[in-house]
Amino acid sequence: AVVEYARSKAGMKKATTAETSPESKFAVIDIMPEQKKKIKLGNYGGTMRLGSYPAVLKENSFAAEIYKKKSILERHRHRYEINPVFLEKIKKAGLIFSGFSPDQKLMEIMELPRNKHPFFLGTQFHPEFQSYPHHPHPLFKEFLKSAVQRKEQKQNKK
Repeated sequence: AVVEYARSKAGMKKATTAETSPESKFAVIDIMPEQKKKIKLGNYGGTMRLGSYPAVLKENSFAAEIYKKKSILERHRHRYEINPVFLEKIKKAGLIFSGFSPDQKLMEIMELPRNKHPFFLGTQFHPEFQSYPHHPHPLFKEFLKSAVQRKEQKQNKK
């Protein structure tokens, strides 16, 4: 979602991810510099963000509204992150990073305001790792709630 947003809204037509284009100068999704040092030395171990990590939620964001908390703990399994080199340009184009690591170096949640889209929220973590049939993750519950509301709104317009 961040790659497409960078391309279509931030004017970064060559935006890509280092996962598929490792040599690109426009990788808005990339391996963090400290991880790249380990990989150059042939050490892939320790380059993956694996397990539970805290995130701080931006006040008055959609994410904070959903979680009803100021901070969360979510599970990860990846090594690619939002490239901080392009962060400000993407933010200026209107994408909101509403969840981030306590040191604000890693972006955890991105969203668009509700007045721009009924439900546009993406995560760096895996909410499915903390979702169960009788206890669904808050993001999944809100997504379904938003879909039902959207359907009802469309039916009421007829």
